[in-house]
This record gives sequence, structure tokens and C-alpha cells, in this order.
Amino acid sequence: MTTETQPRPEHAIEELDRVTIRFAGDSGDGMQLTGTQFTKTAAVFGNDLATLPDFPAEIRAPTGSLPGVSGFQLSFSSQDIHTPGDRPDVLVAMNPAALKTNLGDLRPAGLLIVDEDEFNAINLKKAAYMTNPLEDGTLAQYQLVPIAITRFNELALEGLPLNAKDKFRSRNFYALGLILWLYGRSMDTTIKWATEQFKRRPDILDANLRALRAGYNFGETTELFRVQYRVAPAQVKPGTYRHISGNEATALGCAAASVLSGLPLFLGSYPITPASDILHELSKLKAFGVKTFQAEDEISAIGAAIGASYGGHLALTSTSGPGLALKSEALNLAVMTELPLVLINVQRAGPSTGMPTKTEQADLLQAMFGRNGDSYVGIIAPATPSDCFAMAIEAFRLSLKYMVPVILLSDGYIGNGSEPWRIPDVDSLPRITWKYAEENDGDFSPYQRDPTTLARPWAVPGQKGLTHRIGGLEKSALTGDISYDPRNHHEMTLARKGKVDRMVHDIPDLEVNGPASGDLLVLGWGGTYGAITSAVDGARKRGLSVASAHLRYLNPFPGNIETVLRSYKRVLIPELNTGQLSLLIRARFVIDAVPFNKISGQPFKIAEIEAKIEEVLGLRGPYTIEFGQSSVLSGG
Repeated sequence: MTTETQPRPEHAIEELDRVTIRFAGDSGDGMQLTGTQFTKTAAVFGNDLATLPDFPAEIRAPTGSLPGVSGFQLSFSSQDIHTPGDRPDVLVAMNPAALKTNLGDLRPAGLLIVDEDEFNAINLKKAAYMTNPLEDGTLAQYQLVPIAITRFNELALEGLPLNAKDKFRSRNFYALGLILWLYGRSMDTTIKWATEQFKRRPDILDANLRALRAGYNFGETTELFRVQYRVAPAQVKPGTYRHISGNEATALGCAAASVLSGLPLFLGSYPITPASDILHELSKLKAFGVKTFQAEDEISAIGAAIGASYGGHLALTSTSGPGLALKSEALNLAVMTELPLVLINVQRAGPSTGMPTKTEQADLLQAMFGRNGDSYVGIIAPATPSDCFAMAIEAFRLSLKYMVPVILLSDGYIGNGSEPWRIPDVDSLPRITWKYAEENDGDFSPYQRDPTTLARPWAVPGQKGLTHRIGGLEKSALTGDISYDPRNHHEMTLARKGKVDRMVHDIPDLEVNGPASGDLLVLGWGGTYGAITSAVDGARKRGLSVASAHLRYLNPFPGNIETVLRSYKRVLIPELNTGQLSLLIRARFVIDAVPFNKISGQPFKIAEIEAKIEEVLGLRGPYTIEFGQSSVLSGG
């Protein structure tokens, strides 16, 4: 008797420059894990990439409900990219709710992979589907590939001593294995990670690896896919790279600042979304002298950090928008006492509790003016996840040199997003210089300022002859004692402002991407960098006279900013707020800057900025952002 083996189907190979994939499912479906593992694999392969995790605001939303959908989008390319992409080329939807909240973003003719087992009557009702979209023809414009992922995953796990719930949880690995095969990626990176992650749970490890291999082999053996895709490695600078999120880069930058300054780092923080990861990451670095204090509230967190600064430490506190509001009085104390302090604000959407897991950049005016009195602080903002490392170091450098608090304005898009990061040689990083006040015989003037920076001496407890008054009441410029003299208050206020103003001599000029003059300048700050840069590059390729500039220094502005602004006929400022930077630019420079605002909890799409550019240049009529069903339902 002879047995014939069916030959495996041959798959054509299609080369692509860039692919954008979105994984979507319930908050407990492991979509963030799935996306992260595919991202790590793409990074190891050598692709340039960018990611956008999209967490549900209602973490405990009922299973299968619209508010509880979790998504993870990544874009990987053989070329340099700036954003995780506008519209995904591939959508993996693990249930009807995931399909409904994300389908509107999938490009026409895009690949749509769904777990058909989850499209039952109960789940369809939860997602407000009147009919089954897999059967009613509404998905005809997409490459629909329904796969019984739940059932096939159960078959792969037969014989394992796991309950039904644990088996169900591993189906994300099945989906991951399938996508790894589809794009010609090895399973090795994921297998290595899982082996370490689940080494204390061999049953869970076995289940996940079985699911991973089953998904991969399904792609290899099925005839559902006639094409595999390849995205070649990107040409990057030689060096050692790692995949890093903005929050991770921020934490490492703070730790690096400690090494570069020789000062021990102290973090006082209350855990708050989306800044909590900074606390988590720094808590792992005790071997480098990092001290972390998880406070019971925002006020005690910054209070402890001010105490650490007074004691001669590198002082840090981290938060998000609501926390910045709570810290405002204590931040004012740091301004009055003129102590170095870095405050990291990873901005999130909305006032009050708002939408904690969604992105926004609406805290600029709060950072600039959100304290009583004329209370000036330095304000800087990273542009990309990897830029968080450098800007964290920069925040400490400026704070120590000028003896003034500095706010680092990150945001959820940057903090949770990720990209490849070239690990720098620590020896090549510039040292951060500082000095304590010199001990003396008691003739000490605590506000005798440096003539260049206007910084006062940093006198820490225990130094001989440096006893001085500390606290929030106004101080005499001569003695440091409490003063109610009108002239003294006038001079001290101007001196505190002057320290921030003089930072302009210590920061780089604003750089322009594109022609040095022309019809339009698109000005941005924070997480809008990628979308603005991509939109402007595309506009120039179409022959338009457009340039972009991105502000990483917001208080003070770079010294050449007015010259740059006046080199163009029009200025467009896209922001994820109601127009805060445009308000400052208009007020400061009397320039008719055009605001372009989006307040949906979601980042700008490249296409949105491209359309606004064409409107401002008179190439099309008025453009208004359209909010599709998916944005609304995902909380954006």
C-alpha cells in the first residue's frame, strides 16, 4: 500500500516597500502582546518601523463590546518612515466589535483576516450588527479571509491540561504565527521571548508555542493565501539597535542624565496613565543608584522630589495632565526656591479624567501659565519615541545649569509608540556640568546670581556657612530673608523670568525641512512630527512650495524662530488641541498663523494634513476633518 502526500501549495512572493498592519480584539485578547512581538521580529529583521498601540479607555468593558476593543498598529518598511501609517493594509479582527470599530480605517482592497468562529449571534448583537457582515456582502471591497482561528487553535492544543479559558487566550499566538508566515518572518524571536516569559508555566508556554506554530503552518499549507509578502531590511546607520517605546526611552534618558552628571537620581511619582511605565522602568535601575518613590498622591510625589533636589539629588517627578494640575502649587514652590527639578508630563486626552488611554497635546498652556503669579519654567518636548532619550537628558542639563524647573511635554502617542533606537556610546554623550555652592565662613548670599545664567548657588544641607531661608515666601535678593519690599519683588520676578529667557542662548536654532523660504511653513511640536513631516514631503514631491519645522523647545522658543516664520507667505500649525501653539505664535510674533485642530483622542492622519495644506494654498475648498464610525466607537 502506498500513501500519497499532498504537495504544499506554492506561494508567489510579492516585494513591498511598506506595510501597515493593525491587530484588533478585546482588551483581554492579547493584541498589544501580538503587535509587540511582531514589531520585535520586524526590528530584528532590520526594518524601519513605527507603532501605535490603541488601548481601550474602559479596560473592564464587557467582553465583545465596542468600548472594550484594543488595537495595535505597526508600520514597517525598507525605507525611512515617520509614522505608524494612516490606513492599515491589513486588519486582523478577532471578533465583530473589533471589526466594526476598525473597518473604517482599512484601505479599500485591503486584506481583512477575521476569526469567523467569533461571529456568532451573541457577539454580533454586542457589536450592533443586524446581519453577519461575513455573509451579507458588505465586505466585498476588501480581501476577506475568514479563518476558524478559535477552532483551529483548540485542535492544536488538544491533550493539554488547560481549561477552556486558558486555551482561548492563546489564539492571539495563532494569529501572530499566521502573520509571521504571511510576511516571511521567523518565529525565533517570539519563541525566545515566550520561553523566558513563561518559564515558570510550562503548560502555558507549550500552549502558546503550539498555537504559534499552528498559525504559521496554516499559512504555509492552506490555499487561502496565494501570495507571501516581503519587505526588505532598511538601510540604517551602523550600530546596535533595540526596539524602544517613548516611555522606555524617557526612563533611560533620565538614568543616563544621572550617569552624565554624577548625581544620584530620585523619582517621586504617583502612577498615572500613560506615564506609569516611566516609574516601572526606573524602578528596575537600582543598581545604577536610581531611587524611586511611589507616592500616595501627586502632591506628595512632587514634594518628595523637591526635597531630593534641596538635598542635592537629581530630582524628577512624572505624571499626566490631571497630575500636572495637582502638582502646580508645589511646582510653584520649586520656582520660588529656584531649585533644579524635571517634571515629565505624558499628556492624555481631555480635561478631568478624560480619556486616559487616548492621545492629545492639550497641556501646553497649562505648562506655560498654569501657576499663580508670574511663574516661569523651561518647557521642552520630544518629537519621536527615540527622541525622548535625548530630550530627557536635555531637560536635566538645562534645569541644573539655570537652577529652574523644566517640564518635559511628552504625550500618549509618543510615550506608548515605539521605533528602532540606535543605542548611543555613553562615552560620546556630553557631560552635564553643575556645582554646589562653595563653603564659607558665614558670609553667604543665597541669591547672588551667576552673571550669565542668573542661576543662584545650589547650597545643600550640611555645608558649612551656607545656612539660608527656604520656602515659598518671597526672598530678599541680598540676604535670602523674607521680603515684602516692592522693588525687591519686582526684581526677583524679573530674575526668575530672566533665567528662562536666557536659555535661548543655550538651545539650538529651529531647523527647517525643505526650502528656506516659500509659500507655506507647517509648524508643529510633540507627537505631530511624523504626520507633518510625511505630509510636507509628499506635498513637495507634488511640486508645492512647502516646508516644515518642528519645535522641541517651547519656552523659550529658539532664537531664530521669528526669522523662520517670516520667511514664508503663510504658516500652518496642526495641533491635537484647540490651537494652543497657534495662540502663542500669534500673540508673540503677530503672525496670522492658521490653526488646524483635531481633538479626537487620535493622532493626525497624513492625508488630513495634506488636505489642509492644499486648502491653505488655495488648491481646494475648505477642508473639515471627517470622523468615521471607527474613531467614534474607539473612544476617539
